[in-house]
Amino acid sequence: MSAVCRKATPDDIEPLFQMIQGYAEKGIMLPRSRKVLERQIGEFVVAEEEGNVIGCGSLCQLGHDLVEIRSLGINEGYKGRGIGSMLLEALVIEARRRKIPKVMALTYEVSFFVKNGFAVVEKEIFPEKVWTDCIHCKKQHACDEIAVLKVLN
Repeated sequence: MSAVCRKATPDDIEPLFQMIQGYAEKGIMLPRSRKVLERQIGEFVVAEEEGNVIGCGSLCQLGHDLVEIRSLGINEGYKGRGIGSMLLEALVIEARRRKIPKVMALTYEVSFFVKNGFAVVEKEIFPEKVWTDCIHCKKQHACDEIAVLKVLN
């Protein structure tokens, strides 16, 4: 059976929380509380297979012309099947629908984003991100994530 991508619903909060928490414990994704997920559920898409949430991603608007891809992840055992690219494309389509021309992410998976049409850029070109999130991050002065950007036509 193949995975399908859809908008997240309140029923997805617990599997989203568990997936994101697993990544956060490894230090490769920021944690999200159930309360935050409840508030932001409309920004998430999920990949589902046989009724199980196996992947997720979200958008966060940082400015009138910029959104960030956040919480993009796939459960172990489902990687390498194109599910991440499917989620990424769904988020890019949503950015296009909103007429937001720039999509960025901070990532450790640079090759994945480059393969999907993003370019590596300097983090400093995103003051919206720095002043929204980075000032609260424990890695603020030693950030090892790489910024990527896709400009939509």
